[in-house]
Amino acid sequence: MTLDWWLNPTQPLDPVARDKAAARQGQLTKPAGSLGELERLAVHLAALQGRERPLIDKVWIAIFAGDHGVVAEGVSAYPQAVTGQMLRNFVAGGAAISVLARQLGAALEVTDLGTAEPLEPLPGVRHLQVGAGTANLMREAAMTPAQALIAMQAGRDSVIRAAEQGHELFIGGEMGIGNTTAATALACLLLDCPVGELVGPGTGLAAAGVAHKAQVIETALKLHQGAASEPMEALRCLGGFEIAALTGAYLACAQQGVVALVDGFICSVAALLAVRLNPACRDWLLFSHQSAEPGHQRVLAALQATPIVSLGLRLGEGSGAALVVPMLRLACALHNGMATFAEAAVADRPA
Repeated sequence: MTLDWWLNPTQPLDPVARDKAAARQGQLTKPAGSLGELERLAVHLAALQGRERPLIDKVWIAIFAGDHGVVAEGVSAYPQAVTGQMLRNFVAGGAAISVLARQLGAALEVTDLGTAEPLEPLPGVRHLQVGAGTANLMREAAMTPAQALIAMQAGRDSVIRAAEQGHELFIGGEMGIGNTTAATALACLLLDCPVGELVGPGTGLAAAGVAHKAQVIETALKLHQGAASEPMEALRCLGGFEIAALTGAYLACAQQGVVALVDGFICSVAALLAVRLNPACRDWLLFSHQSAEPGHQRVLAALQATPIVSLGLRLGEGSGAALVVPMLRLACALHNGMATFAEAAVADRPA
């Protein structure tokens, strides 16, 4: 493995499978284009999977958790202990993503990258402990170079496990009190965008809390303004362990040939970082939804991404992406299972 593995080539799309899928769509018993985005998704999945009839049977959901030192500045409505408490909830089956994974028949992998409060070994959790949370990004770089690389590799390793077990779809989720602050700071730096246009309530801050959060981010951006031109340095200075893991995961998906379904704001910021590091990975990223977090729309626009749904979600955990899986499965089922005009003896419109 090279130190800069994220620069390795990504898997190419299959133009033959894409053309065959597009031709099939034109022969199905419906007016051309009448299934809208579902048609485009089916054709794109065919190109990614290299087969005329794509499938989304095996889904891998990976949750990455880590704490953030910037919580010391009072940027969250919840105490930092919640990160570790939610790790217990994930593997006990009580979290939203746990319920969704059961309903989808998806594999659920939970990785503890580093909580501020020590945790006992939890059955079903991969404890990596990159650090006791990140450093306070308002006062110093959030991660050391080594920590950022280890966290990215954790995301890559998860995707490799998913690929080895034949999973066709990867969903990354995150948990970390304070991570909307880190994600917003990263988005502002990468997009050269005013903080006031992107900052939001996160876990539920009132207006005064949002204003304070914006001030914290402004201070951090002044401290780390020199990192703007280098995505890895931006990630190290302003990111989090879970954001780094997600970034590594999305890059690895493109290299391993596993379709990635991106969740909400924080995951989309990680996707933006991944694309800045290796632009070719963009083809392998589908975007599930537009969240209620104000900055998400700007990040999606920068990625030229069309979210599949918009439901006002802001939970995280990969929950929005998981909710979209049935729609992807139905897009494949319609594409694969509908009869052609010839098969159904239905008259097509004249050429």
